[in-house]
Amino acid sequence: MYPLHREREQPIFSCRAHVFQIDPATKRNWIPVSKHAVTVSFFYDANRNVYRIISVGGTKAIINSTITPNMAFTKTSQKFGQWADSRANTVYGLGFASEQQLHQFSERFKEVREAARLAREKSQDKFELSNPGLNIAAPQLSQMSQDLSEDLQSPPVMCINGPGEDKLYRSQSADIELSSEKERLKKMLSEGSICEMNWEAELFTLQDSNTKLVAALHEANANVEQWKKQLAAYQDETERLREQVAELEDQGGRHVGTDIGKDELSQSLEELESLLKAKDEEIQMLQSKKSDYHELEQEREEAIHRLQELEARNAELERRVQNAEQTLASSLEERDRAENELHRIIDILDVKIFDLNDLRQSLAKLIDK
Repeated sequence: MYPLHREREQPIFSCRAHVFQIDPATKRNWIPVSKHAVTVSFFYDANRNVYRIISVGGTKAIINSTITPNMAFTKTSQKFGQWADSRANTVYGLGFASEQQLHQFSERFKEVREAARLAREKSQDKFELSNPGLNIAAPQLSQMSQDLSEDLQSPPVMCINGPGEDKLYRSQSADIELSSEKERLKKMLSEGSICEMNWEAELFTLQDSNTKLVAALHEANANVEQWKKQLAAYQDETERLREQVAELEDQGGRHVGTDIGKDELSQSLEELESLLKAKDEEIQMLQSKKSDYHELEQEREEAIHRLQELEARNAELERRVQNAEQTLASSLEERDRAENELHRIIDILDVKIFDLNDLRQSLAKLIDK
């Protein structure tokens, strides 16, 4: 089914990013879908006039999200963004290599969302033109929905009617306090979730940088060891040639071709010495680079320390959220107890009012007699 869609769809924009999905159990933690950066593309289906975001990992589609006008792409950090797909009942997250790539994806998302909105309005206009009866009934439906929303939004007032005309109204202060407590708790939960998402994205970036640094250090150490072995071999070769030159100088004049061999050996010796100097320069350059790698290692340790501090702050936020939840639970229990006490008082008042009414009627009968 998926390849057939790809045949009739045209790619609009492509980039590479690490793909995440929100944990369906907690709705707070990110789950990496791809082990490395994959291609994420915008596609346009001309037959159905819809836009989709598609990413394939191996033979499996890890992102298949149809863009609607109600969707919004949110930047949660310098290199991480997310959007919610209500049809797939999930939240997708993308980690980019640079802030520029994140900005390009965000701008293209806005353009495609606007195009999807225009396409939906165009299709709705065509549908309304083909069904004029719906346009006549639309004002009536909107008026009914407005009346219904006004009824639902009207504040509830509880009252108890006695046998007379007096009424007892219940105060709404407890409900207002409970609603404000709920709003504060929701705000704390959302802030903690956003901070945790940013920290997870930063942790992923730091882990990637750490892997690259470790690989570069291993490669540099291997090259240094190899060049040291080559330098030792060149030094041995130089010593051997020097000994040969000394022997030839001692045997000078014994053979006719000695001078020619001596010149050749001298030239070879000079070439080896120049090569030795070049290798010395390379070793010095590698040693300077190795100091740069030590600096990078220190930066990585600082980043890990900062990440540990962020994790500690995250634990503190979770503790505060738990305390707020416990406070909310105790507030709910106190509210339930207050409601039960109020109902008991109301029942007692009903009985007293009924008794007073009977007493008033009895007194009236006595006065008439």
